[in-house]
Amino acid sequence: MTPLPPIAAKGPGPFSRFEFLVAGRYLRARRKERFVSVIAVLTLLGVVLGVATLIVVMSVMNGFRTELLSKILGLNGHFVVQTIDEGFDDYNDVVTRLEGVGGVRYAVPYVEGQALASGLSSATGVVVRGISEASLQKLELLRDGAVLGGWGQWDAGQGAAIGQRLAERLGLTIGDQITIINPNGTPTPFGRTPAERTLPVNVIFNIGMPEYDGFYVYLPMQAAQAYFRLYEDKLRPGAVMPGVMATDEEIDAAYERAYQATGVEVFVADPDNIAGMRDKLQASLDRPFAIADWQQRNATFFSALQVERVVMFVILSLIILVAAFNIIASLVMLVKDKGPDIAVLRTMGATRSSILRIFSMTGFAIGLSGTLLGLILGLVVAINVEAIRSAISNFLDIAIFPPELFLLSSLPSRVDTGEVVLVVLLSLGLTFLATLYPAWRAARLDPIEGLHQ
Repeated sequence: MTPLPPIAAKGPGPFSRFEFLVAGRYLRARRKERFVSVIAVLTLLGVVLGVATLIVVMSVMNGFRTELLSKILGLNGHFVVQTIDEGFDDYNDVVTRLEGVGGVRYAVPYVEGQALASGLSSATGVVVRGISEASLQKLELLRDGAVLGGWGQWDAGQGAAIGQRLAERLGLTIGDQITIINPNGTPTPFGRTPAERTLPVNVIFNIGMPEYDGFYVYLPMQAAQAYFRLYEDKLRPGAVMPGVMATDEEIDAAYERAYQATGVEVFVADPDNIAGMRDKLQASLDRPFAIADWQQRNATFFSALQVERVVMFVILSLIILVAAFNIIASLVMLVKDKGPDIAVLRTMGATRSSILRIFSMTGFAIGLSGTLLGLILGLVVAINVEAIRSAISNFLDIAIFPPELFLLSSLPSRVDTGEVVLVVLLSLGLTFLATLYPAWRAARLDPIEGLHQ
């Protein structure tokens, strides 16, 4: 009878309990292996800090961009429509045409000019803007931003609305008088005399952006038109031109005053659909107009923010890359220290693939733990970044993130799920790649050389 061939012993399969046990044992260093353990801990901390820093910085930059965009576009339209020729007295008709375009939420006519404002304590340059009460009801950010006074009877009033920072700078409060001076005033035979007007402060607003809270003065639409002399006296239809000796009553009866606007701001439902909406707006108008969108008017600013986001992502990714190199160093030292153990495992039947997986899992466990801890730390800090900033600022008694420089009154943060996932995958990918070379060296180790160590 022919004897049966011997049955080969079948070793444990890939990622077996045996491999996990050995990899876990290598993560727990003995007393003589403390140096390797210290390097592993420092590597873990490097991954944690790299992932957390990336998440926090990207969240703050996302919040910064979102907050600025919402504040800027909350007061300034997505499109600005201005006449090409002289005079814009048919702005109400233009507003009606623009608001009839699909995708347009509303249109707001405005008057704008620069002036010098003075109060009880100082003087400063300001932007004077005129809007009507109907337009004010559409601008929720400005309407709801009143902290003192109110917008009631805005068109009929003869007062001004100023930002809270401007009020503090000029030393003004509700009821005080603000004086605005426009150098392009009344024309005379000797040139133009500055136009000066003193108005009571009826509203003090705060919308959270120093650019507006510290430099804008709002007037009723018709008051601003009269102040900047944006009007033209036209002969009434059917009226006869009065003679040289005509009385004031005859002149008033013959002429009517046609007020003009600086432009019309258009707010659309989809601010990203710039190209499609521009053609629709132009087609709705009966003559050529200059139409500028928000991306054109803020191109430099938002391009700089985008470049800064990309650069910061690349620079901070280097922290994770450095931690990955530390994984390589710690695993190389571990492989050298565990040479005899590797030789014993090989003689007991462990394959090169098994040794490769053991050391890969050892290094990847460091990267995985660091990534998860960094993810938790980064999300906690990103969600509570303003509270942390305030606490540190109060404790050190210094201004961190001053609003005068960063245009916002608080430190915004917006966690983007896609970017968080990208950071986690980047960290896991780099730390996994870092384990391959040391694991390959361990798998290539000759058992005889290992036993001689």
